[in-house]
Amino acid sequence: MNVTGRIGRSVGTVAAAAALAVLNIPGAQAAVPLTRIIQDPFTNGTSQHQTVVEPDTFAFGATVVAAAQSGRFRDGGASDIGYATSTDSGATWTQGTLPGITVAGGGGTFERVSDPSVAYDAAHGVWLISSIPITNAVTVPNVYVSRSTDGGLTFGNPVTVASGSTSFDKNWTVCDNTPTSPFYGHCYTQFDDNADGDRLKVSTSADGGLTWGPARNTGNNAFGLGGQPVVQPNGTVIIPAANANETAIIAWRSTDGGASWSSTVTIAAVTDHRPAANLRSGPLPSAEIDGAGRVYVAWQDCRFRRGCKSNDIVYSTSTDGLSWSAVRRVPIDATTSSVDHFIPGLGVDPATSGATARLGLTYYFYRNTSCGRRASNPCRLEVGYIQSNDGGTTWSNHTDVAGPFDVALTPDTTQGRMVGDYISTSWVGGRAYGAFAVAQAPSGGFAFDQAIYVPVGGLTAAAGGFVNTASGEHPVAAAASDHASPRSAVRSR
Repeated sequence: MNVTGRIGRSVGTVAAAAALAVLNIPGAQAAVPLTRIIQDPFTNGTSQHQTVVEPDTFAFGATVVAAAQSGRFRDGGASDIGYATSTDSGATWTQGTLPGITVAGGGGTFERVSDPSVAYDAAHGVWLISSIPITNAVTVPNVYVSRSTDGGLTFGNPVTVASGSTSFDKNWTVCDNTPTSPFYGHCYTQFDDNADGDRLKVSTSADGGLTWGPARNTGNNAFGLGGQPVVQPNGTVIIPAANANETAIIAWRSTDGGASWSSTVTIAAVTDHRPAANLRSGPLPSAEIDGAGRVYVAWQDCRFRRGCKSNDIVYSTSTDGLSWSAVRRVPIDATTSSVDHFIPGLGVDPATSGATARLGLTYYFYRNTSCGRRASNPCRLEVGYIQSNDGGTTWSNHTDVAGPFDVALTPDTTQGRMVGDYISTSWVGGRAYGAFAVAQAPSGGFAFDQAIYVPVGGLTAAAGGFVNTASGEHPVAAAASDHASPRSAVRSR
């Protein structure tokens, strides 16, 4: 089946059993079969092809929608936002690109677009993909939302969420999907204004994303980026984010449906190790929520590693967005290992909560943090997965999901080689679907071959396999020089 109509460019349906779908990288150690769900259909000469980066996903019922940048420009943005939709719990996927934004995607006037985020509004039956269109490498005048009223199969021309700046960034959308919430059907798009020092802002819609209210600041007019809002069953919106220099994880909230926002609180300071081989990566948060409203936020951090020589994935939790737990390490391997972990995509099964909350964590890693120092030891990216069935008290052994593949196969940007500033994991039918970029040796005259993949059938870990625990571990004191310098205020999106 091909999807036609409002899709800018149709790529059709990819079945898990199709020969195209299963990724086999020569020398790969991972045994998980993968489905390629988003690939770059463009051939314009101004951006890099075949390149897809930075996926986000959202699931509701048996439907899951993924979106990612397709046709990446070296100095910011992509030729369009590609998306993939499954209405049968991840068994088959239909691909498309968003219309009305870019020239390459069809019907738009912008050269580029970036930062896709996926949400679903159950009250209005609307799927939303937010994005930021770019007129050139640095000017970002709007925040957009594209709407689908047919189950995520096709999307219409974009709606403007915010305008009036030259440099919006890091948008993220979520909706209140609890019928008993006083704000059921409210959707929230968070973003920052880089032209105003990364001022954090949130706009609210109560009509399925058709119209959006004024962009409101935090109570203390705070600065930051990379916020990922979540909504509790009582309607409270909690937004974990990084501060503007990515040296701390912060959070703020609204208890009145987005009419006002609290001042920010600090969840934790960040100690971040910069991965080898000029890989683009930073300690942006990945936030999720369980069925009872406990918020989990994860990020890459080296506080548990002596000398800050590599990152773990760490996390903190909260029930109110104001008080947060001490930072804990996801025990993927021993703190004495040489493994470097980064770019987490955390997913929490919304059908679970509390002591039985199921957490699924997808992440990238290098097996040796000192890779790339010699030609005989190139840096090779891999994707891993680890799960907790008890709210993070214990964790499974990790699963090798994809890779290894040479970092040199990934598209280049002005901030390093790129698979994404973020990735995503969503639970569908009791199984975790991580979405991530994987690169192969190029063919067909293209310089790259990087697409977005998910595990065939999703992943889960049996209760009997849970052997790791994070209890009793404490951060290691590190000198200020051990961690990466703050990220520049001028960013490539």
